[in-house]
Amino acid sequence: MTTLVFGHKSPDTDSTGSPILWAWYLNEIKGQSAEAVLLGEPNTEAAFLLRKWDLPKPRIIADVEDGQVCVVVDTNNPAELPANINGADVCAIIDHHKLVGGLETKGPIDITIRPLACTATLMLDLMGDDAAKMPGWAKATALTCILSDTLEFRSPTTTAHDRAVAEKLAADLGISIPDYAAEMFAAKSDVSAFSDAELLRMDSKEYEVGGKKFRVSVLETTSPAIVLDRKASLMQSMAQVAAEDGVDQVLLFVVDILNEEATLLVPNDLVKTVAEKSFGATVSGDAVVLPGIMSRKKQIIPNLAL
Repeated sequence: MTTLVFGHKSPDTDSTGSPILWAWYLNEIKGQSAEAVLLGEPNTEAAFLLRKWDLPKPRIIADVEDGQVCVVVDTNNPAELPANINGADVCAIIDHHKLVGGLETKGPIDITIRPLACTATLMLDLMGDDAAKMPGWAKATALTCILSDTLEFRSPTTTAHDRAVAEKLAADLGISIPDYAAEMFAAKSDVSAFSDAELLRMDSKEYEVGGKKFRVSVLETTSPAIVLDRKASLMQSMAQVAAEDGVDQVLLFVVDILNEEATLLVPNDLVKTVAEKSFGATVSGDAVVLPGIMSRKKQIIPNLAL
């Protein structure tokens, strides 16, 4: 049976590129049959990755069948995985997020979770000497994933190891990291073609705090004005998206990559309370700037409070 390799729903660059990398490794190095798949349409930056390096877009699946062998990467959270994930045969998890719990496997499996900024960094460690056998497109995929997840080393999740791996990949490829990252972030910032609902779901994770369920959405951009100019309509769409997705509230953080700050939209008193109790912010309008806030994983989710 072909092993399916996939990341989380609302796939970003790491959850698009890392399945491709690991499927290459299983196919070409381990001699196993593996296929990278996605749990939704890739975001604009992930789509840029596929275009830039002429990679076929992995097929999108809605669920997994009973007994389907699969490798889960860039998440271990059942809420971000197919509904029937516990009916599948998960044989490995490769991740860099906190352990959530809730996954049930058919037997003992390989689990590797390490405090790195990017799944791709971890994968290259697991490949060992075989990582040197990666073709150029695979090295470029890994580099793109690392620069995306570290926001070109600006994110507080960045480790010295992530940076060293990225710099080695860039040197091998003859790529200027600042120039390439600027190209990536320009692609990520071009969200004009997306509806408000699509933007709110594009890079989001569900999280519960104080008995309230939140869809925590992050839009990382070098052009925050493009998103913030749509503030009124985005806030109107939040209630509809929350109702459709079965959560109490959507939290939208617009991360300004260059100025290293986030703007949280504040449509109601619930979000105002979240801003004040989570980040010590003083809220006087329908948005609040949070200096230094760049990472959902390290700075937003752990601090959410009511």
